[in-house]
Parts: sequence; structure tokens; C-alpha cells
Amino acid sequence: MGTDPAPIPSPQELAEENKRTRRLQIVISLVMNLISQGNLPYAEAVAMVASTRRIALKLFPGKETAFDIIYQPKLKRLLNEVYRIQ
Repeated sequence: MGTDPAPIPSPQELAEENKRTRRLQIVISLVMNLISQGNLPYAEAVAMVASTRRIALKLFPGKETAFDIIYQPKLKRLLNEVYRIQ
């Protein structure tokens, strides 16, 4: 067997992760608010979603799947609602 438990993160590591999480939440919130206003051309809104994904992966490298499961459906649903895409 010999599986070692995951190391316990330090308070500094936890604080840094919380800061990155909060930054991502702010970016997601801003992008969703801007898109929901409906004033952006569709192509610009799609570009904002792509940029948001890049920001998320810069904050959390290697977490593509998490972004695709948690945030991508919300952003796609919002694009569909605002731009009436079927």
C-alpha cells in the first residue's frame, strides 16, 4: 500500500489559494454582468469568455476540466440567453 496522505497546506498557501479563488470569482462575475447587459457584439462576448478561461488557467494551471465543468456551462447558457442562440 504505502500511500502517503496529501501534505497539509501552510496558512500562506491557503491564503494564496483563497486570493486566487476570489480573483477568479470577481472576473467571472464581471464578465457575466457585462454579457448580461446585452450591449456587446456576440463575437466580443465570446472572446471575453475565452479570455476568462485563459485567466482561470493562469490562476489555476492544469485545472481545465474544473473550469469546463463549473464555469463554461454557466457562461454558455448566458450567451445563449442573451444572444438567443438555439
